[in-house]
Amino acid sequence: MVKVLIVDDSAFMRNALANMLSSDPELKVVGTARDGVEAVEKTALLKPDVVTMDVEMPRMDGIEALRLIMDKTPVPVIMVSSLTVEDAKVTLEALELGAVDFIPKNLSDLSINIVKIKATLVEKVKLIAKKGLPQRRRRTPLSETRVDEAPKIIRMRSTGERRVGIVSIGTSTGGPRALQDIIPLLPRDFPVPIVIAQHMPASFTKPFAERLNQLSQIAVKEAEEGEAVKAGIVYIAPGRGHMQVKRPRGIETILTISEHLEEFIYRPSVDFLMQSIAEFFPGRALGVILTGMGNDGAKGMTAMKRTGCRIFAQNEETCVVYGMPKAVVDAGLADKVLSIEEMAGEIVNAV
Repeated sequence: MVKVLIVDDSAFMRNALANMLSSDPELKVVGTARDGVEAVEKTALLKPDVVTMDVEMPRMDGIEALRLIMDKTPVPVIMVSSLTVEDAKVTLEALELGAVDFIPKNLSDLSINIVKIKATLVEKVKLIAKKGLPQRRRRTPLSETRVDEAPKIIRMRSTGERRVGIVSIGTSTGGPRALQDIIPLLPRDFPVPIVIAQHMPASFTKPFAERLNQLSQIAVKEAEEGEAVKAGIVYIAPGRGHMQVKRPRGIETILTISEHLEEFIYRPSVDFLMQSIAEFFPGRALGVILTGMGNDGAKGMTAMKRTGCRIFAQNEETCVVYGMPKAVVDAGLADKVLSIEEMAGEIVNAV
């Protein structure tokens, strides 16, 4: 039985989340809290397996409560965030502080898409509870890191003719934290473009790209329709649609964003991006699959592998949810299975 503590200042949200979670016989809501003070107290008292944490609350907000919980009684915390740009920035800070994931608080969707929201929430809570906190070296949150303590940038090795023309990364649950363990370690002179599909709401991807850019030597931005891809730049797929690479004008590679592709369940789709990489960079790309629920990316990486591309997968021990990497590893597609701490160095060596 998975024990869940729900923290939210809204009685409506507490009841809605409790009803959704209690609908599964494997989940038990052991308590609720109205603010951060109660959240810290009840986490210590009730010892839940998972905590859902609101961001904006009286007395003590979700960020401060998260800090205290991770310091005193560490437990997987899922942030419940509204879909505003400001809340996106706060949620990203929470992920740096140790929250394992977030779920969007979209009140209109609660009545429109209640079945879909419930299924996603229940599955996410169960998988995160089963895994617990991922194994990783404890680190100071990047927002508190001094300049002289900044992550050591991995230097490029000199090579002859490069076989890799682009790096493509796919991730979902736990991905923002994983990407913050990789991208800031890459050198400014990284020799090829990097394209990333991270399952994330539309209002989150631009603040996420801006945050990664602040933390990194390499340039990071939210991708734009029709822009040319350039070496040494990381392009984050916008959450409003699905990103792919194309080469419609001779040798120049551009990015396009498609918003109306209903056949892809997850947005932005990892499969859609990877399939385009297989088409336009056959045998000349590195595919990286990181932590996430489900199997998005497995079809795309199968296509990449068939053309001779190399594939790296994150290992189970350091994943928040070992779903997407597991699908790739079980299919025999992974050339290397790596911890999140090893991933940046191996990416640099591969290009």
